Amino acid sequence: MRSIGELARASGLTVSALRFYDAAGVLVPAQVDPGSGYRRYTDDQVAPARLVAGLRRVGMPVAEIARAVRAEPAVVHRLLDAHLRRLTEGLADTRREVSRIRALLPADQPSTATRLVLAGGDLAAAVDAVRFAVGADPVLPALAGVLLDVSGDEVRLVATDRHRLAVATVDASVHGPPTRTLLPVAAVDGLRRLLDGPDLDTAVVRLTLVGRQFVADVGGRQLRATPLPYDFPDYHALLPGAAGDRPARRFQVDAGWLVDALRTGTPTIVREYAGSPLPVTVLGLGGRDALRLLGPADLTSPHDLGGAGEVGGGELRVGVNGDYLLDALDAAGGSRLVLELDGPIAPLAIRRPDDDAAFSILMPIRL
Repeated sequence: MRSIGELARASGLTVSALRFYDAAGVLVPAQVDPGSGYRRYTDDQVAPARLVAGLRRVGMPVAEIARAVRAEPAVVHRLLDAHLRRLTEGLADTRREVSRIRALLPADQPSTATRLVLAGGDLAAAVDAVRFAVGADPVLPALAGVLLDVSGDEVRLVATDRHRLAVATVDASVHGPPTRTLLPVAAVDGLRRLLDGPDLDTAVVRLTLVGRQFVADVGGRQLRATPLPYDFPDYHALLPGAAGDRPARRFQVDAGWLVDALRTGTPTIVREYAGSPLPVTVLGLGGRDALRLLGPADLTSPHDLGGAGEVGGGELRVGVNGDYLLDALDAAGGSRLVLELDGPIAPLAIRRPDDDAAFSILMPIRL
């Protein structure tokens, strides 16, 4: 038996928190001394206490914590998914309110324009590389566009819908301070149409970014747009090699073979997401072959490693949305592509071997 202090040290909960969860009926001691009132816990209660501590840290309501402690793992996963959705919606509301507050504040000083000169072909390729990942969820308006992140002598285009992220970088002649502009998707599509034409390879694009104005000029044809007034999420931590390390695993794949296999009905497994069935494409990476597409018959041993699992022979199994993977392959182009993975629960990166500045990232799906 453990004292309340010993369980507090083993679980990460404070003594006062353990008393609270006892009173709430969430984590009741195995014994309570009738004379002294001292609480005693068994070793079997350490794991539930650690679960309570984790759920408490992420802000889950007490009623749901009580349910999670007594539930099967599958139910706990559903409770976590529902809690994440609530947090995401609350964050979206907060971002909207912050943007409204910013609009009420007077500018400290007149905005300084940032002007860029780019090659039309390079900008068109960058737009094509990221457009597929733009978000369409009305609850997350900060994702309904492409971020233009200007620094040094380049502009980075970034788009994400939370499940995937696409990045492309274009060399530019930059005059003015570094800046970030969130271009709405309608303006992105308008800019891409402006770049169409037989003279694309020789076209020169001039962009002007100042305050709440965006102006693009391609051979005298202009597009004007108002950037979105939202804070785009910080994407830097998701970039491959953000921690300074090379990815743990790199696989060269035949892009044409993989696209054909995905389009001709590769077997999938079904997992539940947001209360609905979701087909999951499973990639087997490593082992005897560099890449295999696995079906239900290949997944006979249960495992649950958060979206990827290490199995015999050094093969790594990774679950992804097959349609999202197709979008990423189409956007990347090229006959040979590289898949990169840093670990069993890390996002999967897709890039061309000849271009480190353009890539997309897919979040793994729990198998």
